Amino acid sequence: MVSETFGAGARSEATAGERQDLCGGGDRGSLRGECRRAFTEFFRRAGFAGRMPRVVACGSRGDAFDDFRTAVRNSAADQFIMLLVDSEEGVAASDEPWQHVSKRDGWTRPAGAAKDSLCLMVQCMEAWFVADRDCLKAYYGYGFNPRKLPRRPEVERIPKADLYAALDRATRNCTKGTYGKSKGQHSFSILATVDPGRVAAASPHARRLLGTLREAVA
Repeated sequence: MVSETFGAGARSEATAGERQDLCGGGDRGSLRGECRRAFTEFFRRAGFAGRMPRVVACGSRGDAFDDFRTAVRNSAADQFIMLLVDSEEGVAASDEPWQHVSKRDGWTRPAGAAKDSLCLMVQCMEAWFVADRDCLKAYYGYGFNPRKLPRRPEVERIPKADLYAALDRATRNCTKGTYGKSKGQHSFSILATVDPGRVAAASPHARRLLGTLREAVA
């Protein structure tokens, strides 16, 4: 099977007979390159070496969805196309990903797209970062204050605004600058070093993402 995944910023395509594309955030050309490299490294660390998806940055969530629809429309019979985007807010326990984006964004699963063709970062990618505090501490070094991060283990229940505010407080005295002022520069560098195992343990939707990708390239 060929597998592709689209999301706000990156698209990924696997080799070894399987293709997968992932699209995610990053509107500027330089950020798209960083996004592509970061997601590629995240998947490598998650155990996809030798069957890696090819990651292609798409820009905004809307851009990613448009690219996803185009890819589904033009895909071959043996291609699996996936969309990966931030949920932007909490996801109801009873809602599948396509139900969530239908209610929030008015998006409809395109004809020909699989039911599991959408995965979400809940409520945003930064939830993955607070799941691995050691990664944040190693990245920011001196001045980083982990006590300012949310303590609740259910990272998907932390509102997006609270995540941003907590990261700003935790990095206020760091020589690299606060997270908010350098978000584009810092986010993909952090993603490339975060522990996928810790992310999956803290985020059910991240577990779903990795599980779906493993099935697609098996």
